[in-house]
Amino acid sequence: MFATTAEDNGGFHGPSIDEFFPDAVFQIGALEINRIHLIQFLATIAIVVIFLLGTRRMTIVPGRFQSLVEMGLDFVRVNIAEDLLGKKDAQRFLPILTTIFFMTLFMNLTGVIPFLNIAGTAIIAVPLLLAVVSYVTFIYAGIKKSPKNFFKNALFPSGVPWPIYIIVTPIELISTFIIRPVTLTLRLLMNMMVGHLLLVLFFAATQFFLFTAGGWWSALAAGSLAFGFIFTLFELLVAALQAYVFTILTAVYIQLAVAEEH
Repeated sequence: MFATTAEDNGGFHGPSIDEFFPDAVFQIGALEINRIHLIQFLATIAIVVIFLLGTRRMTIVPGRFQSLVEMGLDFVRVNIAEDLLGKKDAQRFLPILTTIFFMTLFMNLTGVIPFLNIAGTAIIAVPLLLAVVSYVTFIYAGIKKSPKNFFKNALFPSGVPWPIYIIVTPIELISTFIIRPVTLTLRLLMNMMVGHLLLVLFFAATQFFLFTAGGWWSALAAGSLAFGFIFTLFELLVAALQAYVFTILTAVYIQLAVAEEH
């Protein structure tokens, strides 16, 4: 939802962090549901409905809708899972990678859909949940591959002189088991937050120049509207790119966990 652009004194109000903490729409016990939660629910329902309809009556010669769904599934399978993990491990982890990709994509796309106007990933709950799933999958894959040596090989890489482990092991502990989920969370969260704030800024400026400032200031509305349109297209790219990056990093972590040295 775009921020209010003017007060009674005619001043301009740009976007603020308060937009990511909207008032509750309704409450279930102690749980408050706001408009961003509703957007997240809507994106989740859209994913379920699209894939149910796309795979319900699959035929050898697919129709347009089935073809589109299959293209999306094949993209994750071929370009992410099999490319990094090989066919055997790809089959094992394809469901989780597919879920991560499409959940991230659909949640991101709500940021540019009219009347929604904010990504479901623009508050920390969803990026953090996805990062935890990615992290747990990485740990599971490593322990499943090598129950006794996974943590040992991760923290004490081979070929390093023993005295150097005093430095290397804490670095590996922080970078592998702490930094990874944090960076996954913050990369997605910050990209979607900044994208939303930029779109609000341009479209709020358009509204201000056109309806509040008036006079020759109205001419500036064309420029801010053009930038808003350009950044909307850019946000579509960012939404898809962030879904791809999040999923491929998850696949990379799994690949590292199931590598032969573990």
